[in-house]
Amino acid sequence: MLRLRTSEEEERSCEISQLRQAVFQNNDRLLDEMLCQEIYKRVINCRGGWGIAGTPLHAAVSKGHLSCLQVLLAHGALVDCVDVKAQTPLFAAVRGKYLDCVLALLGAGASPDGNSSNNCSPVLTAAREGDAGILMQLLKHGAEVNSRSKVLLWTSSSRVSSGPLYLAAVYGHMECFKLLLLYGADPDYNCTDVALLSSIKQPKTVLEMCLRYGCGVEYIQFLIDFGANVYLPTLIIEKSTKQNEAVELLLQERGEMSIGLCFFTVVQCHHRNDKISINHVLESFLEKMAGNPKALTSQCRLAVRRHLKHIDRIHCIDQLEMPTSLLNFLQYKPAPATVL
Repeated sequence: MLRLRTSEEEERSCEISQLRQAVFQNNDRLLDEMLCQEIYKRVINCRGGWGIAGTPLHAAVSKGHLSCLQVLLAHGALVDCVDVKAQTPLFAAVRGKYLDCVLALLGAGASPDGNSSNNCSPVLTAAREGDAGILMQLLKHGAEVNSRSKVLLWTSSSRVSSGPLYLAAVYGHMECFKLLLLYGADPDYNCTDVALLSSIKQPKTVLEMCLRYGCGVEYIQFLIDFGANVYLPTLIIEKSTKQNEAVELLLQERGEMSIGLCFFTVVQCHHRNDKISINHVLESFLEKMAGNPKALTSQCRLAVRRHLKHIDRIHCIDQLEMPTSLLNFLQYKPAPATVL
């Protein structure tokens, strides 16, 4: 049977409550004095009474009380302790958008991925909320960019399209979207689990979701630049689509030589209420496709980035010993303007 509280938490609820009260008052001096006493020190990692899900450290980050957080860590609070929902203090800090608390916890060794038993993760939360500053810190500390919501893992239609890249795109958080790609997010499915992908009949690519939700041509361009397979998505244009520019960009990247004619044909088919997908209309055109290969420099950049991701060093790319111009190129930064 699951116990929400340990026997020690049952017996020491008064001391735990007093610790939490000092935290909620943001009284770091009193908190420090209390934790110098063994009676309080021994319950520093205990959860509170009924209705209180977390530890004093959870309480500190839930209010953004950095000084109390630092006192608790200095006295030995477990940085990755969990509440009854398996949420770590870092997860709570990300959810509350307390960047200073996030930095303190990461600096103390908190796992940037949170707890594996939690249904969500810090990266998913930051991507959904569009908090690029916090997301960058998580990624710099090695957070998994291809994580997925565990709740949606049981729904076959959503098992793949629940990653942070999908969330950033659907919620329109361009800066987060680019950050995830820069730190190695898979541009096709935001997933590297081959077994999971093979178990789904028609997984939706990030490209396809961007088109479906009207994310704009800049999202499509970023995915193409970061090596997305432009032949994966099945494109279906609705009558009310406002994605003409994005679709044309994708078709151009596929190497189609008659984009205008092809697009006109698809629109005409839908006006006649024909249920014909773009892929079917394009079939005769793609057979004649001349191809549109990426530049060698672009292929080299993708190869280097894929290797760094493979050896789990993509977050250290700015530490490579090479000229600044090459580092900027690897990180998709524009070349500095030359002053004559």
